[in-house]
Amino acid sequence: MLLVVCALVSVAAEVFAADSLVGLHSAQVMSQSMPWIAQEAGLFKKYDLDFRLVFIPSSPMATAATLNGDAEIALTGAIGNVRAYVQGFTDLVFVGGVKNFLTHSIVAKPEIKRPEDLKGKKIAVGRFGGNTHYFTIQALKKFGMDASKDIQTIQTGGGPETLAALFAGNVDAAGLVAPGDAAAVNRGFVYVINGFDLRIPYGATQFVLRSVLNKRGPVIGRFMRVMAESATILHTDKTFVYKVLGKYLRVTDTNVLDSAYQSEIRALERRLEIREAALQASLDEIAPLDPRAKIIKPQELIDRRYLVELDKSGIFDK
Repeated sequence: MLLVVCALVSVAAEVFAADSLVGLHSAQVMSQSMPWIAQEAGLFKKYDLDFRLVFIPSSPMATAATLNGDAEIALTGAIGNVRAYVQGFTDLVFVGGVKNFLTHSIVAKPEIKRPEDLKGKKIAVGRFGGNTHYFTIQALKKFGMDASKDIQTIQTGGGPETLAALFAGNVDAAGLVAPGDAAAVNRGFVYVINGFDLRIPYGATQFVLRSVLNKRGPVIGRFMRVMAESATILHTDKTFVYKVLGKYLRVTDTNVLDSAYQSEIRALERRLEIREAALQASLDEIAPLDPRAKIIKPQELIDRRYLVELDKSGIFDK
């Protein structure tokens, strides 16, 4: 998940509306819930930010939209942003992390017992090139399978659509993340591959454009403080988090919310840390098709200025 900032603000706007930000997110899931938490907790108002969040249902699409100037910040998976960097958009830089390995799972009909039973089956993912697709490819590889040959991958458009396809019987299995996987299990489907156990490195990170850091650094700094306080709430106030998730995800079953929370919270970075290994995994995935990825080091994509400031401020320890 990534925060992307585009330098499309005039001098006049900077004077009169420096606290306005438009953000994108690419999945309606718990790991991208911090802006929702911030909104409901009044944190944007606390830090004098007028923040508008827009949903675009895939990491590559969100990256393209940000680079086109449709938003200043994006919260999304790493792969689309790393690919853009490899292709020459080196203004991109990562400033923090939400999680550093995938926690998706593959959930299937009850008769599918083992990963090997997925061969020849239809597996739903949100978007080709998105997080669930990437997870499905990597997870099957762990069990000696090739997603391009051994299964039929069905693109649904997003998490809710994937659940709908699974419930309707249009697919045999699905790549899902909390709370979607818990909702499926609650309906009688079973876990076939548990992503948390695999710990596949992957960056769900906050990133911006270097040029925007230079122009709107203090505004981005306030946004990062909002994310830091939201992360604390996410880890310490389950009751509030459940209310927020219930509102935005339209999930009211406490058992589903509790199962989703318990499985996902262990992977979420309370101090917004970003791991080089997570970005290296994306570079490794890109390298076979674009050799330029082989010469890029993950540290080139990271700017830790806000993480250092937040750590020194003690905000993570409150």
